[in-house]
Amino acid sequence: MVLLTTDAEPAGKKKSTLIVTIAGVAALSVVGLGGGWLVGTTLIPEQAPPAGQAEADVGGGQEAAGGHEAGGEKGEIPNIADSQPQLVRLDPIVTNLAYPSENWIRIELALLFNGAPDAALAEEIHQDVLAYLRTVSLQQVQGPRGFQYLRDDVSEIVDQRSQGRISKVLFRTFVIE
Repeated sequence: MVLLTTDAEPAGKKKSTLIVTIAGVAALSVVGLGGGWLVGTTLIPEQAPPAGQAEADVGGGQEAAGGHEAGGEKGEIPNIADSQPQLVRLDPIVTNLAYPSENWIRIELALLFNGAPDAALAEEIHQDVLAYLRTVSLQQVQGPRGFQYLRDDVSEIVDQRSQGRISKVLFRTFVIE
C-alpha cells in the first residue's frame, strides 16, 4: 500500500506542473497579443485613401480612378506614357527559354524615343527581343551579372534596330518561372 501512495504523489505533481505551465503560456500569449495590438494601433497612423481614389469615390468618374481613358483599371499604376509622350510601352514578352525549355521568361519593356514615337519601329523591336529571348538559356540570365548581360544585349538590339532614335530601354518587369 505504501507503493501506491508514493506513485500517486509524483503523478499529482506532474499534473499540477503541466497545468501551471499551460496556464502560464496562455497568460503570456494573451499579454503578448494585447501588447502587440496596443503598440500597432498607437504607432501606425490611420492611412488615408490615395488622392485619385478619393476623387473617384466622390465624383464617381472612371477617368479619375484610372479608367481605360486614363491608361488602366482602378488601382493600377497610371500609364507612364501620359506623363511622357515619347515613352512607349511594349506588350509583355512571354516565351520559353532555349534550355531548359520548361522554364518561361516574361519581360515588359518601355522605349524612350528621342523624338516622336514610331509604333512600327516599336513592334519590330518587340519581335527582335522575342526572337532573342528564345535563344537564351537559364544559365545565361541567372544572377545579377546574367541580368546585366541580358540588359546589355537587349539595349544593343534596340540600338541596332532604331539607329539612334531610341535613347533608353526601361525594364518594367522581369520574371523567370
